[in-house]
This record gives sequence, structure tokens and C-alpha cells, in this order.
Amino acid sequence: MTDAETTGPGVAEGPSRRRRWVTRGLTALGVVLVALVVAVAVWLATPYAVEPAAWDEALARDDVEIAERDGDWWLSPAEGDPDVGVVFYPGARVRPEAYVPTWAPIVAEADGVVAIPEMPLNLAVLDRDRAASLVAAPPVDAAAALDRWHVGGHSMGGAMAASWLGTDPAVAVEGLVLWASFSTGGAGLEAREDLEVLSVAGSRDGLATLEDIEERRDLLPPDADLQTVEGMNHAQFGRYGDQWRDQRPAITDAQAQRELTERVSEHLQR
Repeated sequence: MTDAETTGPGVAEGPSRRRRWVTRGLTALGVVLVALVVAVAVWLATPYAVEPAAWDEALARDDVEIAERDGDWWLSPAEGDPDVGVVFYPGARVRPEAYVPTWAPIVAEADGVVAIPEMPLNLAVLDRDRAASLVAAPPVDAAAALDRWHVGGHSMGGAMAASWLGTDPAVAVEGLVLWASFSTGGAGLEAREDLEVLSVAGSRDGLATLEDIEERRDLLPPDADLQTVEGMNHAQFGRYGDQWRDQRPAITDAQAQRELTERVSEHLQR
């Protein structure tokens, strides 16, 4: 091969052209990654917040005391001595305040104490053992003497509460309350004979469908109580407005609340 053939324009430009394409590709990839990071940051920074009207209604109740402690919300009966406590994990990207209006009627009916903890980035998966410290050392007087505790949560929150129970925590917990949720595969709750489980689902739930819950039924103890509220959707378990991918409910928020209050109160009073 002659010198002209080895140094000609066609040969010399090949590596240079490839370098340009690699540079452009890396630049495009960098732009995509930056856009993805920004999108995730915006997604995490815009959680579902409590509806103002529902919040004001909860605060106006005279039969329930509502207190904030280090970002966590505690609800207790205004009168009487409660005998059961619940640590309830919020759903993914939902502020804990959004469950205060939902739990307030249940607390009044069941004479129990409920703690709704704030989660890092509003994701229970980042702090699934949060219940341990709240059960061991509750910061409100109404819960200080309790020896009966349940844990639970809505959607991802419920799954993380179930997952935490599977770690054999040092604190005693006798029950699990799931709202539009199910247990995780590694929790091993299906073999638990000492756990009282209530799972409430909505027939119009577009995120945790009845099929999803039924498929994971064998991850719960055989005597777990699975109930369905006809017409209820995913977002009606809290008070934070509509949620993407959810179905339209076939009952009002007030009807959904009455059903939820009756079922959960009965479970906690057993």
C-alpha cells in the first residue's frame, strides 16, 4: 500500500468522524440524565398535600386531639383512656397530614391513638423501621402506657409496614392494618399465627387493584381479614385529591369515610 493510500482523506477522516459521533452521543446522554434528575427532583418535591377543607374539618373536631411532634402527627381521643395504638405509614409521595382527616373519625370511634410519621422524601421505603422508635418511646402522654400496638399504612406505606414486621422487631406489635396495600414477599407473615391483619381495599382502585391484592393473598396469615369497600378508589383512603392512574370513585368521600371508619374501628376494638 502506498503512502497516498494510508494517509488519504478517506482514511484520515474515519477516526475523527467517529470521535465526533461519540462526543455528540455522550453529550446527548448527559442532557437526558440531567433532565431525568430534574424530573425526579420535581416529582419528589411536589408530594400530595392534604385538602384544606378536610384539614380544617379535622382540626375543628372536639372529640379528637391532634398534635405535631417533630413532623409526625399524633391523634388521640379527647376523653377517656385509649387501649390501642397504631403507627400508620403514608403512601408514596403523600404528606402525613393527608391521613389526619381520615383517621380522626376512627380515633373517635375506636378510642385509639394513631401516629402518622413523616417519611424521608415522603417515601416509607426510605425508613421502613420508623415505627420502632414511636412504639418504644411515644412522645405523647396518651400513648405512653399503651401495650397494644398495630402498624399499617396506605399503598407503599402498608407494604413497608409489613416488610418491617418481617424483620422480627424488638417492640411488640399485635396487628397489621393495610389500606389498598399488601405484604412484601420476604416478610414471611404468612406463617404468623400471632398477628391480627385487616386489609381494606377499594373496588375502584386503579393503583392497588383487587387483582393485585388477591394475587398476594398468600403473603398474609390464613386468618387475615380482607374486606372490600364497593365504589371506593385509591385516593379516598386519604384526603389529598385525585391521583394519577386512579379510577373515578362510585361513592362520595363521606360514604368512603363511613365504611372505613366502621371496618377499622371494629378491628381495633376486638
